[in-house]
Amino acid sequence: MFKKVNKNKTRKLKHNRIRFTLKGTAEMPRLNVYRSTSEIYAQLIDDKAGKTLCSASSRDKDLVKTVEGKTKVEAAFEVGKAIGAKAKKLGIKKVVFDRGGYIYTGRVKQLADGARSAGLEF
Repeated sequence: MFKKVNKNKTRKLKHNRIRFTLKGTAEMPRLNVYRSTSEIYAQLIDDKAGKTLCSASSRDKDLVKTVEGKTKVEAAFEVGKAIGAKAKKLGIKKVVFDRGGYIYTGRVKQLADGARSAGLEF
């Protein structure tokens, strides 16, 4: 018999390999992405201090009206724009993109494009 591949377990292994090289600082935090089956979440994290600077998700109260009626890919773009706007308020221009072990396509790519359109550089 063939064993069924646990995709989330392999994603976590990839994420651990990625995190070994990526580190966020206060000047250049890590933009972390988590993608569930229906929602998408993004955080700016300062790894040296161990703190989350700001976050945005498709479940945020201010984004629910914006995301309502859109596809998941369009919602990811809106979340990217929201995290970029919050980062600008904190005075952050450059970030390190942590795709969380996900393939850089679809919702992950749209979130990154939304963050870039809001003025973040990575």
